[in-house]
Amino acid sequence: MNATIIGDGGWGTALALILNKNRHHVKVWGPFNENIKRIKSLKENKSFLPGVKIPHSIKWTSDVIEASMNSDIFVIVVPSKFYRKTIEIFSPHIPNDSFFVSATKGLDAKTLSTMSSVAEEYLNSSISVLSGPSHAEEAAKEIPSAVVVANKDQIVAEKIQKVFMNDCFRVYTSNDVIGVELGGALKNIIAIAAGISDGLGYGDNTKAALMTRGLSEITRLGINMGSQIDTFSGLSGIGDLMVTCMSEHSRNRNAGERIGKGELLDNIIDKNLMAIEGVDNCHIAIKLASKYKINLPIINQVSLVIKNKVNPKDAMKDLMNREPCSED
Repeated sequence: MNATIIGDGGWGTALALILNKNRHHVKVWGPFNENIKRIKSLKENKSFLPGVKIPHSIKWTSDVIEASMNSDIFVIVVPSKFYRKTIEIFSPHIPNDSFFVSATKGLDAKTLSTMSSVAEEYLNSSISVLSGPSHAEEAAKEIPSAVVVANKDQIVAEKIQKVFMNDCFRVYTSNDVIGVELGGALKNIIAIAAGISDGLGYGDNTKAALMTRGLSEITRLGINMGSQIDTFSGLSGIGDLMVTCMSEHSRNRNAGERIGKGELLDNIIDKNLMAIEGVDNCHIAIKLASKYKINLPIINQVSLVIKNKVNPKDAMKDLMNREPCSED
């Protein structure tokens, strides 16, 4: 199968390596020709996935037409804030009978919708989503990982499953597209909270509480948006939440830790090449909470912290001093 990866970041590179291992013909598109030339020359994506050698069989380009030519499957892996513009650029070149996989974890600021909903505005091809606990740094090195691919059509989901699955990358299927996407998008916000907790010097008790109650908030919003509750107990829910809140590879957790230690968010963003998705998605989640009239205490406090409206210690105090309630 001919595959095009739209996005030359760490996760895009890792997925290219997985598809190449599975003997597919892979092309990777990136927006900046300088970075593409550098990858071609070094056979390594030093900017986004250093230390991982890239085989000659994977092709790299910054030309949209060249990237799209003769492809059977397109996989988009760009930061959520660039997702709509990138889809718009590629949409004239994506055939209706091709497969389209969205692997971006985020929400659309314009419509407050998931990434697949944005893709549906521009494409007539079948849209699947791929998510789960899968740091590029590990998947690229063939460290065993498991993810889930979701499509409303089970037959299509199973076809995508076969395209990606191998002895190091296990893929499960789901029909809950929106639930799988929301788990992947919202866990980044909770990971910022977990990182702030680490930065403040709090312990395992605190992080466990944030993760558990954070999952409750993700589930609450997901159900209101039409998701299936069981999805949040799976790989794209609690699985992705755990790895993002606990891992040294997590940009969102690391950003939160630096905030907890007193560093300004603008400085953190300026020094990070890769997107810290939880920052943008936090603002969108607050709007969704208002739309559906639900309470998201942890997400709300993260929003206040990153807007510099409250300091991290006071945010934790506010969470701890909320009115007593039952666990739901």
